[in-house]
Amino acid sequence: MKFTIDVLGIFLKVVVRVNKVTFAPLVVSTLFILLTSLLAHCARRLVQKTIKEPFIRLLLEEAIAAAELCGCCFELIIVADNFGVATYAIYLFALTIWWSLNWGDATACPYTHIEDIIEGRGDIRKAFIKTWAELAGGILVFKYVQMYWALEISETHKNKAFEDCTADLQVPALYGAIVEGVATCLCRLASRSLSDLNPRYSTAIDSFIGTSLVVAAFDYSGGYFNPVLATSLKAGCDGHTLMEHAMVYWLGACAGSVLSVYLYKLPVIQKYVRGTTEVNGDSIWADKED
Repeated sequence: MKFTIDVLGIFLKVVVRVNKVTFAPLVVSTLFILLTSLLAHCARRLVQKTIKEPFIRLLLEEAIAAAELCGCCFELIIVADNFGVATYAIYLFALTIWWSLNWGDATACPYTHIEDIIEGRGDIRKAFIKTWAELAGGILVFKYVQMYWALEISETHKNKAFEDCTADLQVPALYGAIVEGVATCLCRLASRSLSDLNPRYSTAIDSFIGTSLVVAAFDYSGGYFNPVLATSLKAGCDGHTLMEHAMVYWLGACAGSVLSVYLYKLPVIQKYVRGTTEVNGDSIWADKED
């Protein structure tokens, strides 16, 4: 606890000094994202060292991962609103790589547990418990974000802490569900293919594909592709009902994920994946020589 307080104190001194000297709100947002990632990393290490029961440890890791994801993405909203979607995409690309390298078995995403059930690697009871752990982490982290925004260190945080939020859904709910579903399906197909192909820089490639799809869907549904993330950031916001929110961000994303499981088993896709690993390409494949 003392370490966390010391880190927070140093962080606040740095951002106040930077902001007064350079008036760089983007630096303030960047430092907040770094702080959030650092605190989550420390919490994850603490859990791994102190919790011996594997399932309890995984539940805590899921909650931490969801809190880190949602905490960073709350600030990414500020980045997108003030510095553009291109800047947002750069940050998201880098963060996705960081999360892939640090989360371990945690996913912070409910539909991955549904995929495990379909493929015989999990059960419904544990999937529900994992989902509740993720929702708890994603929802509770807003108090942490709100505390920081209330300091109004940067002009971009003025009145944000208690501001009424607005939905990102810019199309009818059915169209939004289709956008979220199709994009989620493509993301999961890409991730599965990269996992089997095991190319060099697979994490960066996966992050690039995911970020590109998020940007493509940004002006339609917001491009969340994760029910916990969407619920943490946008449930109850003006612009859609809770039923529409559930249809777009839960039903749409989960349907796309389930569809990807069955599409990936199709012979045409399996033939491509097996054929790619057998053809002697040049640079990115992990076990091929340049």
